[in-house]
Amino acid sequence: MSALVDQLKRGLDAPICLTWELTYACNLQCIHCLSSSGQRDPRELSTDEAKRVIDELRDLQVFYINIGGGEPMVRRDFFELVEYSVGNGIGVKFSTNGAFIDTDKARRLAAMDYLDIQISLDGADEATNDAVRGIGSYRMARTAMDNLAAAGFGPFKISVVVTRQNVPQLDDFKRLADSYGAQLRVTRLRPAGRGADSWHELHPTLGQQREIYDWLMANGENVLTGDSFFHLNALGDPLPGLNMCGAGRVVCLIDPIGDVYACPFVIHDEFRAGNVREAGGFAKVWKESDLFVSLREPQSAGACASCGAFDACQGGCMAAKFFTGLPLDGPDPECVGGDGEHALQSVIPGSAPKPAMDHTKPVRLTAKPLVRR
Repeated sequence: MSALVDQLKRGLDAPICLTWELTYACNLQCIHCLSSSGQRDPRELSTDEAKRVIDELRDLQVFYINIGGGEPMVRRDFFELVEYSVGNGIGVKFSTNGAFIDTDKARRLAAMDYLDIQISLDGADEATNDAVRGIGSYRMARTAMDNLAAAGFGPFKISVVVTRQNVPQLDDFKRLADSYGAQLRVTRLRPAGRGADSWHELHPTLGQQREIYDWLMANGENVLTGDSFFHLNALGDPLPGLNMCGAGRVVCLIDPIGDVYACPFVIHDEFRAGNVREAGGFAKVWKESDLFVSLREPQSAGACASCGAFDACQGGCMAAKFFTGLPLDGPDPECVGGDGEHALQSVIPGSAPKPAMDHTKPVRLTAKPLVRR
């Protein structure tokens, strides 16, 4: 496994895991949204431009793409793009809040090949979920699950961002997934997008990190993580997966306007590698951008060099460090040895980098404000 990881760190001819946010438009405004979605960006790729990107990915022999947003099903050409991708031999996995999966669309989705669906849910009960994702979002997600199950879609996924509030519900999430014949996917909360403002209140405590690790060790063979929790490997045996930061090496992100970033969790100019609209398209960005080439070079252990757990945890998540104001060669803010918490104390309030764009919808008053006379 270590030899494979070393090879992957040097980069591949095409990404193993490509995330593509089709739109910033969304009917929800989750308080931890990685891309601060809400309003559509008028510059987003057209249908024809998106199809040209799919053609490039086919030529690069990309196996599948992760489609997200925003809410991808908001786009009127959603089915057209998914069908075009599948027709070109590229499987699609898309994440959705479930708002638009009614009975008819569930049947249409169930009839498609090479399609995987992840329904986002961040609480095993309505109160926990809706505090993060908005009032009514729990029932909306459950309705989508019911419709998919009734349509015979197969084993869809329930995708959970682990927070301080829902760590005690991990067993409940697993039971819920099992009740649908679905697969549970748990991912780490990153301080990106609106999550940069909510991370300090939502991220699991140091004690809960041990709970997450123990739970994953007991359930990891049946639960997907997307290599989110490799920083926990310092606690003992490695979790299932590659357990490495794949930014610019095996993963990247295409955003709705065609900008390519090293990682879905670092939408910031410092990690922008290029744009698919530029000469050479996505292939040139992936193979030749200065940023990606530099990320594929051997990385320094920095402040973690003297820690005996570095080989296990690899210093943790680049995005988590960046958006909390920690140096990229420093400890992960959720370092299980406590070094991250100590390092955060030296960060000057307000000095951490801010996400590149904010598409949050403006707050609308439901009544006219009172005028004091």
